[in-house]
Amino acid sequence: MTTVNTTAETLQEGIKNMMNGAKEDYAKWSGKGTDMSAYTKEQLDKWDDSITIKEGQKYIKVIRENGVFCFIVKEDFKHFKKGDILKAAGFNAPALNQPRGNVLKGNYPIQWTGPLYLK
Repeated sequence: MTTVNTTAETLQEGIKNMMNGAKEDYAKWSGKGTDMSAYTKEQLDKWDDSITIKEGQKYIKVIRENGVFCFIVKEDFKHFKKGDILKAAGFNAPALNQPRGNVLKGNYPIQWTGPLYLK
């Protein structure tokens, strides 16, 4: 787990900060310092190219390789604020129980596999 402390002015900047935190977490999880395998180096090299951003009406879907990494709220609604990170409930819908952090405010934990589950 890595904590992203960086704040952002825009959602795109916030998503970039979040994915950089996830990439850093992957490096820590698999690399064990400078002892990285060739596979780990290859994964880190192609990390940024494996991310796709798709905008919908209410959410921005962040896809890494072939799976949904998370959803980002585009505008305030119900109990969610702009920039809230939502875990995926499926490929086309987020879990609407509680945000896992906010890409604009920073100070949230992230793993390379996605947002953390609720405790």
